[in-house]
Amino acid sequence: MIDLYTAATPNGHKVSIALEELALPYQLHVLSFDQQEQKSADYLKINPNGRIPAIVDRDNDNFAVFESGAILYYLAEKTGQLLPQDAKGRSVVLQWLMFQMGGVGPMQGQANVFYRYFPEKIPAVITRYQNETRRLYEVLNTRLEQVEYLAGDYSIADIATYPWLSVHDWAGVSVEGLSALQRWMQAMSARPAVQKGLQIPVRADADERSIQTAQTMLVK
Repeated sequence: MIDLYTAATPNGHKVSIALEELALPYQLHVLSFDQQEQKSADYLKINPNGRIPAIVDRDNDNFAVFESGAILYYLAEKTGQLLPQDAKGRSVVLQWLMFQMGGVGPMQGQANVFYRYFPEKIPAVITRYQNETRRLYEVLNTRLEQVEYLAGDYSIADIATYPWLSVHDWAGVSVEGLSALQRWMQAMSARPAVQKGLQIPVRADADERSIQTAQTMLVK
């Protein structure tokens, strides 16, 4: 059994999607940002960085894993799924996973904060993060013109990336003209495990969701 500590944000939804895809039993623990539960002493023992998501694997001596990319890698290793066994195949998956972790997530997260939530509107900053996010989308589109999924076959790289792309509009970033990326997004959204994982926890309405994502970047 996996204990999942999470909230309704793109990073949180990565792990709920993976757990659904892998059909692993898990118990859900939804943390409240309003009550700063991610900063509680008990939770900091699980994730010393005080952010979501995190898991505890009860079947592995209550082993705790934090950072969404590390959690996806751990679950793929645990099950032998969503990650190739050969060195080159694994490397391709990890390259695109790191592309999301180091690029898409941080840039789109900041675009969302400054576009939707930051108390002062700073046009140059908004434009800087939106443009960089769009540039990263174009990199994804070029890749997806060549392959069906980011690493060729469906993998944790796709699971890491899609929750952010699914809320691109809340960062004010368009996917217009990126036909391969749109094709991939449609394929991802059609997967039953993705549909279910995006509702765990249940997504808030549009305005609240944008605030939650901003809070994740600012205070998680």
